[in-house]
Amino acid sequence: MDARPRVDKLHGMSSIARALLLLERLVAIDTTSARSNAPLIEFVRGELAAQGIECRVTVEGEKANLHAIIGPRVAGGLALSAHVDCVPVEGQAWLADPFALRRQDGRVIGRGACDMKGFVACVLAMVPEMLAADLARPFHLCLTHDEETTFRGADRLMDELGHDAPPPALCIVGEPSGMAPIIAHKGYASWDVVFTGLSGHSSRADTTANALMAAAEAVAWLKAEARRFATQGRRVEGFVPPYTTVHVGTFRAGTVLNIVPDHAAFTLEVRTVPGDEASEVLARFVAQVESAILPELRAVHPESAMIVAPRARAPALELDEHHPLLALVQRTSGSNSRGFVSYGTEAGYYQRAGIPAIVCGPGDIAQAHQPEEWIAESQLQACCTFLERLIEDQVRGTG
Repeated sequence: MDARPRVDKLHGMSSIARALLLLERLVAIDTTSARSNAPLIEFVRGELAAQGIECRVTVEGEKANLHAIIGPRVAGGLALSAHVDCVPVEGQAWLADPFALRRQDGRVIGRGACDMKGFVACVLAMVPEMLAADLARPFHLCLTHDEETTFRGADRLMDELGHDAPPPALCIVGEPSGMAPIIAHKGYASWDVVFTGLSGHSSRADTTANALMAAAEAVAWLKAEARRFATQGRRVEGFVPPYTTVHVGTFRAGTVLNIVPDHAAFTLEVRTVPGDEASEVLARFVAQVESAILPELRAVHPESAMIVAPRARAPALELDEHHPLLALVQRTSGSNSRGFVSYGTEAGYYQRAGIPAIVCGPGDIAQAHQPEEWIAESQLQACCTFLERLIEDQVRGTG
């Protein structure tokens, strides 16, 4: 695929036409989580370089982050942040090539079109307007990797901001929200859990350490913990559901019925409302296993164990409803709402780094991760209008 800069073709086009052309190019680059996102990062770097904008690209293996500053390198900047990795398409019922953008009945269809290359395309489409404006404060364009898996890109980015210039003062994460401001989301943490025991014939279960049954007992405790949160746990109205959730998503163990399994594995996630900590849930879980489950296995096979390995972690987001950032986004988006969502984003990383953050971007989260993923052209237009107003604000320096 030709990934050369197309800036020459963007001049003279409307913002929505530019966004659609750029989105076509972005979707065509397969950045599903098992693949490198470097080709897309290089495409964006080329687009920006052709307009005289330098980028800081940091590479980790086959993955990369990009940070570009548009405007004066002064304090008070506004970050426009997005991840560029996508979920896989295997096993989904797509009607055509997921990486060839299609337009149909006001919808733009393709993997990542909604989550969240549509936002990236709109930001890139508005760069000429940013450059033409007399900005009092800069825009920071932040693109990350692996949000769909480990959040590793956002975690690394926090160390990179402020390297060559003052870091942004505020951040807008453009996850699909229907262009409505989101001021809070749950925290997220997940782990791989592995039980090991001792195999043998099922007729002599007394001489074996059944890892599957131990893991199942552990999952039963997690189910009880999930029930406790639902009935007795902290409640934060605005979230759906308004309490912390505990979920086991996969379970793998056993080969045939008459062989006792010596290995069992499952994946665990916890989504916390503000005030709850996933680390505390994990600590209670480990204590329960160590005191009530593993001793029975170790009585037969002392080497029996449970191994817990972190998969991903995303801090919760909680922006005060009186913060000026909410007023700014309400004014420029035209939406006076202030929503709460249960899914995680990278906004919590900015908040943890001392940069107040909010979520506002084009598209409907219900379309994310789905076959025939789509975003409405009207949402892309609304995002371009939103960015135009943000540019005006950065010129005035009144946000």
